[in-house]
Amino acid sequence: MSDRWPRLAAELTAALREAGESNLVDQVDGLRVHRECGCGDDFCQSFYTQPPPAGAYGQGHRNVGLNPSRPGMLVLDVVSDVIMFVEVIDRPSLD
Repeated sequence: MSDRWPRLAAELTAALREAGESNLVDQVDGLRVHRECGCGDDFCQSFYTQPPPAGAYGQGHRNVGLNPSRPGMLVLDVVSDVIMFVEVIDRPSLD
């Protein structure tokens, strides 16, 4: 992901530090885009960094809402301290 969207990677890193989520910061450089969300909404650029679950994430799941430096929303789905999904909503184009 950092090769494809270096600005987003830098922003995620900074926002995670600001949120006190230092345990997740080290994962950012190694995140890969496993699959785009596929919802079809024009305001959504979200993507999976791990294979999507068959149902709900279940035990160990939490959302990490971030305060990005640019307009829009960044929310991470984290399961057992692994970033699974990056929700990118109402943001300038990543490309």
